[in-house]
Amino acid sequence: MATQQTRTLGRVLLAPSVILLFLWMIVPLGMTIWFSLLRYNLLDPGTESFVGLLNYQYFLTDPAFFAALANTLILVGSVLAITVIGGILIALLMDQPIFGRGIVRLMVIAPFFVMPTVSALVWKNLLMHPVSGLFAWVAGLLGLPAIDWFTNWPLLSIILIVAWQWLPFATLILLTALQSFDEEQKEAAEMDGTPAISFFFLLVLPHLARAITVVILIETIFLLSVFAEILVTTGGGPGLATTNIAFLVYAQALLQYDVGGASAGGIVAVVLANIVAIFLVRLVGKNLDA
Repeated sequence: MATQQTRTLGRVLLAPSVILLFLWMIVPLGMTIWFSLLRYNLLDPGTESFVGLLNYQYFLTDPAFFAALANTLILVGSVLAITVIGGILIALLMDQPIFGRGIVRLMVIAPFFVMPTVSALVWKNLLMHPVSGLFAWVAGLLGLPAIDWFTNWPLLSIILIVAWQWLPFATLILLTALQSFDEEQKEAAEMDGTPAISFFFLLVLPHLARAITVVILIETIFLLSVFAEILVTTGGGPGLATTNIAFLVYAQALLQYDVGGASAGGIVAVVLANIVAIFLVRLVGKNLDA
C-alpha cells in the first residue's frame, strides 16, 4: 500500500512531464484564440486590429462553412458505415480456418500503414485516373465508358480512399474481439441447429458491440480532421464539393492568408470535435459498463 510520501514523490517525478505537455497544448491554443479575435491578414502585415467575435460571426455565417460541415458529416458517416460493416464481414472471413491465414491477415492490415498522401496519390494516378487508371481499364474491357471520378463523383472518391485506409484498423479490432468469442456458445448453437443468420445477430453481433463502439470512437476523432487526401486529389473542389472543415480552415489560412478567420475556424473545429468526442466517450463507457 503506497504511503503518502510515495505518492508525493510520484507526483513530483511526473510534474515536469505534465507541465511540459500542458504548455505544449495550452500555448498554441492560447495563441489561436488570440489571433481569432484579431483582423490579421498575412498580405497586410502591421495592420492587425482587435475585432472581438467578428471573425466567428463571419465564419459561422459563411455559406462555405455549412457546405464544409455537411461534407464533414457525410464523409465521417459514410466511412464509419463502410469500415464497420466491411470490417465485420472481413473479420468473419479471416476467422475461418483457411490456408495461409497469417499472410492474408498481413495483407488485409497492410493498407493502414500506408501514408495518407501516398495512398491518395496511388488512388488518384493508378486506380481512378480516367485514362490510365485500373478502373478505366476494367471499364474498357467491359465496353463501358471510363469515369472521371474526381470530377463526376468527387466526395464519393474521397470516401472510398479514406475508407480503404481505415478498413484494416476496423478489421483488426473486430477480429480480435471475434476471436475472444466463447467456443462453448458456438458449439451449443451448432448442436441446437441455430441458423447462421440468427446465430450472428443474436450472439456474435452483441459480442462485437464493445469493439464496434471503440472503432467508431477512434475513427471519428481522426476522420473529423481528414486533410491530406483532399489536398492531394481534389483540392477541395470542384467548387466546395469536397471541402470539409479542416480543409476550409487551411484554405482561409494559407490560400486567403486570413489568419484571424482561420483561427476562428480552428477554434470552432476544436469545439465541434470535443462535443463529438465527449458524446462518444460516454457511449463507450455505457457499453463497457454493460
